[in-house]
Amino acid sequence: MNITRVRKSIIDGEFNELFSKLTVGAQSDISQNRWLSLIGKFESVFGQTDILGFSAPGRSEIGGNHTDHQWGRVLAAAVNLDTIAVAAKNDSHLIHIRSQGYFIDPIDITDLGIREEEIHRSEALIRGICAEFSRKGYNIGGFNAVIDSQVLPGSGISSSAAFEVLIGQILSGLFNEQIVDPQTLAMIGQTAENTYFKKSCGLMDQMTSAVGGFVFIDFHDPKSPIVEKINLDLDEFGYVLCLTDTGGSHENLSDAYGLMPAEMKKVANFFNQPVLSRITSAQLIRQLSKVRAACGDRACLRALHFLNETQRVLLQKRALLNRDINEFLRLVIESGQSSYMYLQNVYMPTDTDYQPLAVALALSQQFLKEGAYRVHGGGLAGTIQAFVPKQQISSYINEMEKVFGENSTYKLGIRSIGSIQVF
Repeated sequence: MNITRVRKSIIDGEFNELFSKLTVGAQSDISQNRWLSLIGKFESVFGQTDILGFSAPGRSEIGGNHTDHQWGRVLAAAVNLDTIAVAAKNDSHLIHIRSQGYFIDPIDITDLGIREEEIHRSEALIRGICAEFSRKGYNIGGFNAVIDSQVLPGSGISSSAAFEVLIGQILSGLFNEQIVDPQTLAMIGQTAENTYFKKSCGLMDQMTSAVGGFVFIDFHDPKSPIVEKINLDLDEFGYVLCLTDTGGSHENLSDAYGLMPAEMKKVANFFNQPVLSRITSAQLIRQLSKVRAACGDRACLRALHFLNETQRVLLQKRALLNRDINEFLRLVIESGQSSYMYLQNVYMPTDTDYQPLAVALALSQQFLKEGAYRVHGGGLAGTIQAFVPKQQISSYINEMEKVFGENSTYKLGIRSIGSIQVF
């Protein structure tokens, strides 16, 4: 669409209904201003041309902490904080992206090999996604884009997955007539993060961002995961989903994160299996003394966490389908306790004086006599999650922000729409 026409359509309110769905009811003028501002930035950098707009949501992990990379089960929800882009073809072999707060080098799509100097950088993800598109037989090309993200790094709602899915959605819209399905977009993003960005991750984050809604995912067959949407209206049950940013950063923690799947796989390999979803807790317990000697105690504890957690997701799913919110919340707390004690991802063992996640969990336990709380996402730093009774939401936020600072605790809405071409 012509940039002038898009701007007029936004001002005239033609996209307000869609904006409302993407933001889960936020005021339409806020969305209008955000998109108009991004279009203005695009025009100032790249000039007037035909443009397309794209959005990919962040995600909140609800159940299944560190289970996806072992081909287990998860519950997750796309949320109303997203990463958006305005993009246009540039008829060249270069990808130029401007993103607030980040300088991204141009990507030459004639060279899609892995580059060591790009590891842990956005350039690696872009190059890796283009490589996967090409390998799968999809079209790629040069484009210009400007990006704005509400999914901030370290926020616990997966900025990397939203970015990966967004880049895939741009390539699908600009060069492939939007034919790339959400599951393929998710798997392309994961592959880029694993092989080019060099971070071990499962598929939960990308799949939830691409698919949208509140979802149950079973990764037992990683090439064809089972994805089921579950109808969940927390407002109906009288609860609000909150995250608290405790101030810790995920930067420089890739090695610590990598140890979690590595140690789990070490236990799986003891049983001649690639991942833990291929063994049972009974097998592990029968051989526990030998596994401890071969793999170490922390690896055994992390394996026990996985084996119980992936089963717990089934119980959480059943509770939601039975509309038993109390049982669901009990299981949320149980999940968090398992992450704390067995997975051990609430603080860094090398820095025991600094435990903001643990402090936030303790404060939530003191304050919330109803509801639930747990570590959120990868852990070690970042955020905790809480299901807070509506009548307590203001006082809960106030108590958390006394400790972690203004605007550290925020409410999330569950977004039913995954990644999308907006215009």
